[in-house]
Amino acid sequence: MKVALIGANGHGHSHRRRIAELQAQGVLELVALADIQPIDDVPPGVAVFTDHRELLAATRPAVVVICTPPHTHLPIALDALDAGCDLLLEKPPVPDRQAHATLEAAAAEAGRSVQVGFQALGSYAAQQLFDAVHDGRLGRIETVATVASWRRDDAYYARAPWSGRRIVDGRPVLDGALVNPLAHAVMQCLAVAAAAGAGEPSRLEFERYRTRDIEVDDTAFARITFREGLRMLAAVTLAGEDYIPGEVIVTGTGGRAVLEYPTDRLDMPGPPAPEGRIDLLENLIAHRRDPAGVPLVAPLARTAAFTTVVQALTGPGVPVPHLIGDEFVTSVGTPPERVRVIGGINAVLREAAETLKLPSESGVVWAVPAHTENLV
Repeated sequence: MKVALIGANGHGHSHRRRIAELQAQGVLELVALADIQPIDDVPPGVAVFTDHRELLAATRPAVVVICTPPHTHLPIALDALDAGCDLLLEKPPVPDRQAHATLEAAAAEAGRSVQVGFQALGSYAAQQLFDAVHDGRLGRIETVATVASWRRDDAYYARAPWSGRRIVDGRPVLDGALVNPLAHAVMQCLAVAAAAGAGEPSRLEFERYRTRDIEVDDTAFARITFREGLRMLAAVTLAGEDYIPGEVIVTGTGGRAVLEYPTDRLDMPGPPAPEGRIDLLENLIAHRRDPAGVPLVAPLARTAAFTTVVQALTGPGVPVPHLIGDEFVTSVGTPPERVRVIGGINAVLREAAETLKLPSESGVVWAVPAHTENLV
């Protein structure tokens, strides 16, 4: 099956590695790469383009992987669907619900599929957790939380013109801790809520902070209330102390489960979780060959709640993230490897995840009042 990659540099290198593995297994044939910047190490026989429309017209791939900046996703995806392609679209997929609906309608009209790059949804451990929640093995789900403490250096925010920006060329960029690097944490929690029958997100209360001269957050806390009353809290930072890879914490009346989603380690009563993940590209190709027999792991429709949250976090009326004062932040290292670290942040993250309180509600000295968005 002919496959093309649009956005071959940067994060696109990870897709190139996986495509090469699948090609070696005979699953696919890479026919083209596209990027506005020069592409190194192009495999023999693979065409190279700077314009995705020329790629689509010249090579007519069956499947296209789109790994361009988030604010460019929609127009490229629409062109690829119009060319008859199935899509693996990197996360975050689109900036708002209107764009989400536009993309869903275009896929339905074209009779094609859109898989979103939430690869953690393909985890067998995550599926075991979702099944346990759905089947009531943890009792009635009372709370869902996620906590992660990462670091990102100066080079991270200099890697592209859109990094750390809110708007580029009049379009939302979709950067920030919750909607980009730690989007998997949010999506996994939303998947748990869906398994619990929580309904749509109805209310979002959030606090967003930054430790450097950027326009988006590098530290964020978001509390979501769902239509059926379940509450979820996300507490994440890119200015962390000790590393917390990313935990999804599910508490029910009959037990508690913790999934470390980057490593797929699951701590839950019952048998151990199987290892491994379903690869999203391989799954998409199998689905194209057998739509009825092979369901998609991360179809666009499954990410609708995520898009609702993204829109609320990044919309035009949302306040700029609060700049935490230098008296609470330490610089570690020298540029471009310099990182910013918030003193005591890991304890703040843990408390938020355990209590479902935002920092301003727990008396954190650098915290500011939350912003609230009604989602329905």
